[in-house]
Amino acid sequence: MNLWFRLIKVLILAVLRRRLSMTDQSVLRFWVWPNDLDINVHMNNARYLALMDLGRFDLILRGGLWRPMARKGWQAVIGGALVRYRRSLKPFQRFTLRSRMLCWDERWIYIEHRIEAEGGVPACLAVVRAAFLDQGGIVPPVRVAEELGFSGPVPPVPAWAGQWRDVDDTIFDEPAPL
Repeated sequence: MNLWFRLIKVLILAVLRRRLSMTDQSVLRFWVWPNDLDINVHMNNARYLALMDLGRFDLILRGGLWRPMARKGWQAVIGGALVRYRRSLKPFQRFTLRSRMLCWDERWIYIEHRIEAEGGVPACLAVVRAAFLDQGGIVPPVRVAEELGFSGPVPPVPAWAGQWRDVDDTIFDEPAPL
């Protein structure tokens, strides 16, 4: 991760801010720095995804997921991402990153990230499909929820998420081209 100063900021703020439940939203505020820019002098498309790592890190820290991760040796991995870029972010522009666990199924946790310019203007929306791994493979999200003491209703999986999973399975189950 090449966002060390921002990572340290998120870590310090996580200690000072309230704890999040599994379905709460993380809100982080940043500025566009010169090292975030591409040759078009706006935030590089890859930087959006790197910043979303910080949103997931905040969810893990403030949600208490770091405890079972450390205790059980779980690793967080991303299995896919859907990204929609809407507007450019310019140098020194302020923006907000909103991250939340949208839903989960028997295998994946779907995490929504929204990057907004000031005034709530959407700049980028992404949904990542994440999982936790242990020595035996994928940790079922229901087990993750139990570890966190989550007792609320499980958010329903939107139809598009199931279709995404099905398309992904189809693409990777096809034989490799000759």
